[in-house]
Parts: sequence; structure tokens; C-alpha cells
Amino acid sequence: MNDLLNEVAWNENGLVPAIAQDYKTGQVLMLAWMNRDALQQTIERKQAVYWSRSRQRLWHKGESSGHIQRIEEISIDCDADAVLMKVEQIGGIACHTGRAHCFFRRLSDTGWQNAEPVVKDPSEIYAKKP
Repeated sequence: MNDLLNEVAWNENGLVPAIAQDYKTGQVLMLAWMNRDALQQTIERKQAVYWSRSRQRLWHKGESSGHIQRIEEISIDCDADAVLMKVEQIGGIACHTGRAHCFFRRLSDTGWQNAEPVVKDPSEIYAKKP
């Protein structure tokens, strides 16, 4: 496993950008960051694990929402400085805003516009469970 991880061109913070793409439709779902541990756990679990820069900890995608990303395929680019994961998005929601993917804001003549509907209200997704 270390040989595989050593081939990745980690940035100065020990991170690499990771793109999650729907393996059936090709839709780009989100971009996040991984450190060595996150990529190793992703490979071992066959589920996406990221490094949360805001929380400064590993983040198993779906740990609080249930919207995990099951790995179908992992690739690195020609420079080995980006990871592409083709995933099955469980529950159909990848974004914390309750949308199917994170790239829902599109540029128009008047600025950035929300162009995708909310699938489920985030307050319902992240409601505190008893």
C-alpha cells in the first residue's frame, strides 16, 4: 500500500485534491481533499474518506448524513497530483446543501445563480438523532 501512496504527488500540506464523479452518469459530484490516511482508508473501505480542512480530521463521507460514496474506480492524473474517484452516490445527495452535487452555481450575466434544486432540506438530513 505504501508504494501506491508514495506515487501520489502530495502538496506542501500533505494533501491532494480528490474529485468524486458519478460512475454511471459522469456527473462531477464534488471536490474535496485527501491526505495519505484518507486515501488509504478509501482504498481499504471502498468508500470515500476525505480530509476535512475545516475540522482538521478525517471525514468519512456520509458519516452524519448516510450519503456515503461507494468506490467503483480510483485513478490519478498524469502528474499524480489529483485523484479521480468514480463512485456510487448512496441516497443521490452529495452536497451538504441537500443537492445531488456541489456544482450547482452557474455563472450568468448577473453573477452566480443557483441552477439545481435542493433534493432534501439539509435540516432534515443533519437533524440530531435521539
